[in-house]
Amino acid sequence: MHINELDTPAYLVDLDLMERNITDMAAHCRSLDMPLRSHSKSHKIPEIAHKQIESGAIGICCQKIGEAEVMVAAGIKDILLPYNIVGAKKVERLTRISKRAVITVALDSEATAHGIAEQARRDGCEVRVIIELDTGSRRCGVQSPGAAATLARQLVAMKGIDFKGIMTYPSRQEARPFLEETVALMTKDGIPVEMISGGGTGSESVSKDIGCTETRSGSYVWEGMTRIGGSHMLRADRCPCRMLVTVVSTPTPERVIIDGGMKTFTSYPPMPYGHIIDQPEAKMYGMSVEHGHIEVGTEHGKIRVGDRLRVIPLHQEMTLNLHDELIGVRGDQVEVIWPVAGRGKVK
Repeated sequence: MHINELDTPAYLVDLDLMERNITDMAAHCRSLDMPLRSHSKSHKIPEIAHKQIESGAIGICCQKIGEAEVMVAAGIKDILLPYNIVGAKKVERLTRISKRAVITVALDSEATAHGIAEQARRDGCEVRVIIELDTGSRRCGVQSPGAAATLARQLVAMKGIDFKGIMTYPSRQEARPFLEETVALMTKDGIPVEMISGGGTGSESVSKDIGCTETRSGSYVWEGMTRIGGSHMLRADRCPCRMLVTVVSTPTPERVIIDGGMKTFTSYPPMPYGHIIDQPEAKMYGMSVEHGHIEVGTEHGKIRVGDRLRVIPLHQEMTLNLHDELIGVRGDQVEVIWPVAGRGKVK
């Protein structure tokens, strides 16, 4: 099928570019001798996760239980959940998938650990656990090496918990003293630290430098080897996602309207909201709920009603979560249509 036969808006991925991004990151981590764990929240598609593992990733990350359930059902065998799992229903689902795959979950409190341990004992299993450290992100995580060591002592005493190590996000050189002191305190207590998980696309070498045993990277699949720093970096040769849209109105000489707005692209700031591959001088300066507003500039008269444009969204990951399918293309030919199986799995 030619892409011009598709109805719009249609979310496309250039398979050649995506596969290059996957193999380049795998090669980069091999050159560092740094095991790569690919974060599937960037795509939520099991087939892409399998491609990442086939290229060398040791496993994947999932941010929510629902996403992990999708990946386990698709045959993924090693998953890290770098997220506090709280609540009876979620913990029951956690122990269920822990019997089907190697699941490791992060936490930062005794309360969260007790909930997991109690359910694991009821279900006759153990859950692999790591402690999240707050090394500067000011999100989740214990606040000091001493607090981490105290929590580790509590975890190793809990039946149903299999303590494996620690994690941080993002990997930063400034985190090294925190990590080293934490490992030293746990080792002094006779508690082995098998896993030190760092993360953040573009920080793979930092993960290596600060002593991590693996690095978590996700956005590289869409955005190349480094994260997008702004709309000026939305280049067609490094970002494989394209939204195929149709021009539905040319109301003024300076403005055209496309059939995709916030419900197609998200309203992720800053402006412009995407890079128009076919008319790079035109600017997507605004969005209504279902309309995209494009300032045509010197392209006046070149864009007409019915024309199709390919737009690289500013935030490809958030945009994908709005769509039921991702259409894989090589050149102008459709090769595969993947359901976004983890879409909306926020529980």
